[in-house]
Amino acid sequence: MTDQKPIIVVKDLYKYFGEIKAVDGVSMDIEQGKVVVVIGPSGSGKSTLLRCINHLEEPTSGEIWIDGEKLTHAAKQINEIRAEIGMVFQLFNLFPHLSVLENVTLAQKVIRGRSQDEANQIAMEKLKRVGIPEKADAYPSNLSGGQQQRVAIARALAMDPKIMLFDEPTSALDPEMIKEVLDVMLDLAQEGMTMVCVSHEMGFVRSAADEVVFMDFGKIVEHTTPEGLFNNPQNDRTKLFLSQILEH
Repeated sequence: MTDQKPIIVVKDLYKYFGEIKAVDGVSMDIEQGKVVVVIGPSGSGKSTLLRCINHLEEPTSGEIWIDGEKLTHAAKQINEIRAEIGMVFQLFNLFPHLSVLENVTLAQKVIRGRSQDEANQIAMEKLKRVGIPEKADAYPSNLSGGQQQRVAIARALAMDPKIMLFDEPTSALDPEMIKEVLDVMLDLAQEGMTMVCVSHEMGFVRSAADEVVFMDFGKIVEHTTPEGLFNNPQNDRTKLFLSQILEH
């Protein structure tokens, strides 16, 4: 164990949607530089947990701490903390009327207050980083799904986040495009980016994750290492899930 404080702390988190407990008493610590992959069946609360960390969903109760600061209900504080967190969604959420370069520079100018020249320079660095600098002047409609998702990753990275959240970033992609996005994520993991990823990609879990969290019915059923998950799952629910997902 290290002495450093975790960069993300979730304490006794609950999130209700009406009668539904989407997140049911979740607690976990995530250390800086770790890659944590959250797995589980559809509807198990994985994406809701991620959205609570970024305060896109307001928790019903519980605490979330980001880099030593407790998330409150104050909009200014939420926006300041959210500026340190990059999020990549299942759908790419690019502005269709803006070029790739404009998509990657917009938030830099608005939130980070960068000049057009500085924002352009950083955008080009990040587009190179994800392998598509030649697409800077293209529009989203002219890109493949994998390329659009890589633009979304470049846009998040251009904000210099301390943490990257990925919410099933490959689930809307054709199979041949999945690898190009996972390769970018794998590179980020190897560079020491703190990442929390909701994913069904077991190859990514094996190759990139430091820790794996298995959720079901809003609860953490098992929190282990990839080796522990695949070689020695402790919970019968985990074993059943793995037997179903690894058969396909």
